[in-house]
Amino acid sequence: MTTAPAASNVNVGSGGSTSVWTATNVVTLIFTVLEVLLLLRFFFKLTGANSNQPLIAALYNATEPLVRPFQGIFPEPQGPPVLDIAAVLSIGFLFLIGLLVVALVRAITNPKRV
Repeated sequence: MTTAPAASNVNVGSGGSTSVWTATNVVTLIFTVLEVLLLLRFFFKLTGANSNQPLIAALYNATEPLVRPFQGIFPEPQGPPVLDIAAVLSIGFLFLIGLLVVALVRAITNPKRV
């Protein structure tokens, strides 16, 4: 009779990959939350939401620092449906920055192969 070798509880090399996975997930979560807030801002501005309502005012105030660098690049069209181009540009910029941060974390923590 042959017996199967005992299972080992040693995980070789998995400690680093879980920390990289956690770091990239945290970065992705943060950038996703910011992008969703900006999408809500875009939607509410497009539909003409009342900016005096406390929830909408809080959303506009929270997302203003993210949108401010992109204001004035394109003229904002005047009218009832306000197209917030600065919010769209900010969403795209945050998406690219999030991808860059995740790629840098993976590149820095990736073991060097010889």
